[in-house]
This record gives sequence, structure tokens and C-alpha cells, in this order.
Amino acid sequence: MASTSTSSIQNNIKCDVFLSFKGQDTPKTFVDNLYHALQQKGITTFKYDERIKKEHVIASDQQTTETRRNIMDYLIRFIEDSKFHIIVLSKNYVSSSWCLDELVKIMECHKTAKHIVYPIFYDVEPTEVRHQYGPVGEALATHVEDEQIKRWKDALNEAANLVGWELNALDSITHRLEMKFIQEIVQDISLKLSLINWKFDEKLVGMDTRTKNVDMYELMV
Repeated sequence: MASTSTSSIQNNIKCDVFLSFKGQDTPKTFVDNLYHALQQKGITTFKYDERIKKEHVIASDQQTTETRRNIMDYLIRFIEDSKFHIIVLSKNYVSSSWCLDELVKIMECHKTAKHIVYPIFYDVEPTEVRHQYGPVGEALATHVEDEQIKRWKDALNEAANLVGWELNALDSITHRLEMKFIQEIVQDISLKLSLINWKFDEKLVGMDTRTKNVDMYELMV
């Protein structure tokens, strides 16, 4: 999910944040404002939009199934290489198999690689996502024949149990409240990212010190 061209993204695949959302189900301004606020803070964010999806489809001469596989492989690389994931869980998020497949991979990275995941419950209650009832359950029911259903349900349950933010549609109408909400998210990620980078730099300094000690020992010998 990014605003730059596909080729430029592939040349710089490392991102700090991966945004997972259903474009038609959330106000475009909310996702765009969140994306731009992260970018302005120096937090590199991947946002897969419809324009890039069209580029993928146009560039592919293969059948739909293979095109989908290629796009998912493309998305998986960004998910694996991101430190943070923001999941905008909305009423119809689960109606999209694309979103659900992203979610499964994100939660896998959360468990195995300790990636940090932020769920945003957009106009839905965490309990609706956790237990899949109401509009969330109705949307999920459209996939009843899909063999992936159990993995999707497990991923939804895991995501709903994480600490996140709740935002309803009325809040998004009030621009001031929405921007305050976005700033809280950006500040939290910025702080955690600074700590991660600080620890990484500290490790590099330690490695450099050990290297110098070894070099000095070799000179003395």
C-alpha cells in the first residue's frame, strides 16, 4: 500500500510500517491522513493502493490466479520487512480475502519475529472482531466455503486481543478528533521506533568495541 511507483518501491523495500486496510470501507481521508502523518514524521510507510494494484494486473499476462499469487508474494515481502503493522479493522475488512490473507501473515510475523501490531477498530467493537458476530460475522460468512476460514478466524481473534485504538465514523467526521487520534498513533510508533534504533545502534557500538579489542590483542601478540 504505497503512493510511489511500483519500481521505486521494489528498489527500496524496507519499510517501518505496513498499513492493512480495506480501501472501500474506510474514508479515504482517514487512511491518507494517517499515511502522510507517518511519512512526515520520517516513518517509512507502505500503503498498497488501487493504482499500484492496477499496475500489477496490467503488467501481468498470466491468469488471474497467478496474478493474485504474484501480488501476495509482493505484499508478503513488505510485511516481513516492516517493523510495525497497522490493521484498520472495519465492518467489511473481513469480506476481503486479500485483507484476511495479509492479516494471517501479519499475525504470523507478530508471533515468530516479534513484529509490533496495532489494531484500529474502525466503527466496530473489539468483541465483534474477536468473536466474529454482527456485521463482522456477516462479512466473514461470505467465505464459508473457503478452506482458509479457520486461519482467518484465528488471526482475527489474535488481533482483537491486542491493545489498539477504537474510532467510530462520527469521530472521523470531526477532523480535529481524527487528527488527534492519528497523532497518538504516530507518536507511539515514533517512540518505539526510536528505542528500536537506539538498541540497534548500541549493539553496533558494542560490536565495534569488541572488534577493536581483538585488533589490539593481535597487535600485542
